[in-house]
Amino acid sequence: MSLHTEFIGAGPDLVLLHGWAMHSGIWDGVRERLARNFRLCLVDLPGHGFSSACEPGTLEHVVEMVSDVLPASCMVCGWSLGGQVAIELALREPARFKKLVLIATTPCFVSREDWRWGMDVATLQLFMRNLKRDYATTLSRFLTLQVSGSVDATAVLSQLRESFSERDQPDVTGLQAGLQILLTSDLRKKLRNITQPTILLHGENDVITGPGAARWMSQQLKNSKLVMLPRCGHAPFLSYPDQFVASMIQDLT
Repeated sequence: MSLHTEFIGAGPDLVLLHGWAMHSGIWDGVRERLARNFRLCLVDLPGHGFSSACEPGTLEHVVEMVSDVLPASCMVCGWSLGGQVAIELALREPARFKKLVLIATTPCFVSREDWRWGMDVATLQLFMRNLKRDYATTLSRFLTLQVSGSVDATAVLSQLRESFSERDQPDVTGLQAGLQILLTSDLRKKLRNITQPTILLHGENDVITGPGAARWMSQQLKNSKLVMLPRCGHAPFLSYPDQFVASMIQDLT
């Protein structure tokens, strides 16, 4: 099985990886402008968009599948769960993946005794249970959570819902596998091994991946730049599309 990919534009290869429960259509608001400077590779992760779910649905297997459809040499931009995939790609083949952009990404999504910038484990476990009981309401609540803290929450939520509804509903198996990745992955010890120049874009009011996680990552990464966006939640490229595009062009070309 191969993942659904779409190429658009001309220039250096730039891969865009979406977050949990979404698909590559989430980039529609910025992709035309980015395509003037990059050849974009838009990927639907397993169980999302036009890509079927995979077995096993582990982070390692997802990374292998994504790696198989990417250009031989490229830059990778990942949002949220897509950011964790991007981190693993960078670690797996450092010579192949030239630069990283991590949007609203955290090395560890859940809180632990030595990690205070994660979501409560019980919250993600509740999402997992509720996916089976009330699929539509669970995803609606997740979309609302993403815009929490955004100055333009109503507009961003409208964009998220519109994008979400453009394609068939994600595969429940794929969604559960994605949540399991978020529940179990802890990439903190690996971060120091990343050598690529890395841009961190994060909302100051993000309640899903706290801003403290981005600041911590910026201290661990040898060659990183942190861009913290005020009055912004979990979707910076929707809240600040102009600044997002400008930052990508400035830092990646």
